[in-house]
Amino acid sequence: MPELGRTLVILGLLLALAGALILGLNRLNLPLGRLPGDLSWRGRGWSVSFPIVTSILISVLLSVLLWVVGRLRR
Repeated sequence: MPELGRTLVILGLLLALAGALILGLNRLNLPLGRLPGDLSWRGRGWSVSFPIVTSILISVLLSVLLWVVGRLRR
């Protein structure tokens, strides 16, 4: 049971770090979610957004970061 508690604490810290990172990136005025190729529709009182290119960009950046960390740990 202590492993579950430790895992939940680590996941909570990672979630808090992700939230802080999002807030910090928001202050830099990066156009994440508004890149060419991101789809969005707006109507009266509603909006739908599919940030496809932003998701691909974040995925590539995280893949490269994890690859570098993996190479450094060898």
